Amino acid sequence: MTTKTVPQARAAIPATMRAAAIDRAGGPEVFSVHSLPVPVPDAHEILIAVDTAGVAKWDADIRGGWSPTKEPLRYPLVLGTDGSGTVAALGARVRRFELGEPVYGFVWDTTKGGFYAEYVAVAADSAAAVPKPLDMVQAGAAPASGLTALQGIDDALHVKHDEALIIYGASGGLGTLAVQFAKLRRARVLAIGSGQDGVALLKSLGADEAVDGHSGDVAAAIHRFAPDGAEAVLGLAGGEVLELCITSLRAGGRLAYPNGIDPAPKQRRGIETTPYDGVPGVKQFEHLSRAIEQGRVRVPIAGEYALADAAKAHERLAQGHIVGKLVLRVR
Repeated sequence: MTTKTVPQARAAIPATMRAAAIDRAGGPEVFSVHSLPVPVPDAHEILIAVDTAGVAKWDADIRGGWSPTKEPLRYPLVLGTDGSGTVAALGARVRRFELGEPVYGFVWDTTKGGFYAEYVAVAADSAAAVPKPLDMVQAGAAPASGLTALQGIDDALHVKHDEALIIYGASGGLGTLAVQFAKLRRARVLAIGSGQDGVALLKSLGADEAVDGHSGDVAAAIHRFAPDGAEAVLGLAGGEVLELCITSLRAGGRLAYPNGIDPAPKQRRGIETTPYDGVPGVKQFEHLSRAIEQGRVRVPIAGEYALADAAKAHERLAQGHIVGKLVLRVR
């Protein structure tokens, strides 16, 4: 399908681009800088000149050979499910954007190439204008984590004013946003994070209480926070601490967690359990952007890497204890 672009935009777009791509499944060492054709957007897509790409755990899973679409991966493969940039070209049916407009987007299927590149083609419905409080770096880290966090708080848990909510795995890129969205809904939040730096960050983001899930007394913190039981738990990581959080739920309490946490929590009678996926879309991005603007949400950045250093970013990802979100600075 051909792409309809204005002449100025077509002239400004090169034939090839730099991309951090992989030619096979493996560890961080499989990354190298490739020169690849700039993707041509279909009629319903936009071409984004990438500024910043988010680096996420699922990127490492895909790098290792996991296919989110269940179809065989095709190499060379450009990773990166979310990021920010400016609109470089418009598909023939796209009317929602203007050339040069700052946008952020989320694409789960990266078979046409992801955000670890100078250009990426994204369905127009899976992108939106950058919300006013965010700069391009923060916007690049926000789409996948923000959509997943907000849909957990609003759609899966339906968090309400003054409810006691426990967020486990709170100091990562997803959790730091979930804490702020929960506070926007005026819930009381116990945030369980990683390390004293994670605890300090969570308190600065508005958590009513925060505790280190590795070295802190989580059971005592939960009892102080919700002696009669919590109404809801958002589990962003699996394991014994999450199971402890679930046992603190009062009868009829609610548990939500994104699909893919390992191990998945055990089912419990009397607990409303909702596994879910973060889903992009026009209404979903409108909801996210509105929440970011209303809450003046901060997107903590744990580390920035150049495009050529994608392997180093993934090495850091494998080390764990990431307070906030890692990003690649493409431009």
